[in-house]
Amino acid sequence: MALLIDIFMCRKDNYGYLVHDVDSGRTAAIDAPDAKAIKAALALRGWTLTDILVTHHHTDHVEGIPALKREFGATVTGPRAEAEKILGLDQLVGPGENVALGATSFYVIGTPGHTLGHIVYYDHAGGHLFCGDALFSMGVGRMFEGKPGPMWEGLEELRELPGGTLVYCGHEYTLDNARFARSVDPRNAALAIRAAEVERMREAGRFTIPVSLDMEKATNPFLRADRPELARAMGLASDARPSTVFAALRTAKDNFK
Repeated sequence: MALLIDIFMCRKDNYGYLVHDVDSGRTAAIDAPDAKAIKAALALRGWTLTDILVTHHHTDHVEGIPALKREFGATVTGPRAEAEKILGLDQLVGPGENVALGATSFYVIGTPGHTLGHIVYYDHAGGHLFCGDALFSMGVGRMFEGKPGPMWEGLEELRELPGGTLVYCGHEYTLDNARFARSVDPRNAALAIRAAEVERMREAGRFTIPVSLDMEKATNPFLRADRPELARAMGLASDARPSTVFAALRTAKDNFK
């Protein structure tokens, strides 16, 4: 069982992902930000699109679905809770279910907050996590629809995955996220090293994704909302509830310049 992953840019700062199951030849796009970019990536690889796995309903993740479905007849799988907001879904899934791509199985995890029905796809055998806008490197998505408690709980579930899991998120926001992370967690040595590395990578035009979950657990303040130093950084008691600290961090990031 082998899985090949192609990474490319879509739109302004969206990541595009093609996931190719070698045994079956099936190829999935993770979300569909831009049909033209996805078609170009398919052509370069010589792959044929068979599936689209959707994380959430925002336009910059679904806009390419109609054109790709017309051209390839791809099966579109997406969150059951957002079925009325995403045109062209063929298969509805929710937390705890599995999606097959040939010999590869993706476990679906619920991550409400950025949108209420946001889901992510986790390939346990290969150690790949496709997390849309639920989790970024050193950040998380804006809390457009959900509440802090459920969003924190979804992130806690992601945090429990094996540390070697590779995180593939929806946008290249890492440099800006690093600036905020350092402002609230300035004594974090691992964060300082990662931030410097990211700066070098971006100056060289390199992608900062994928990143290991272990690195995120060490450097992402939103995954460390149960740490007393992050509570104190938000002006809260050291034993404040993690969801309260998470909410304060998200508000601070929203207002960060």
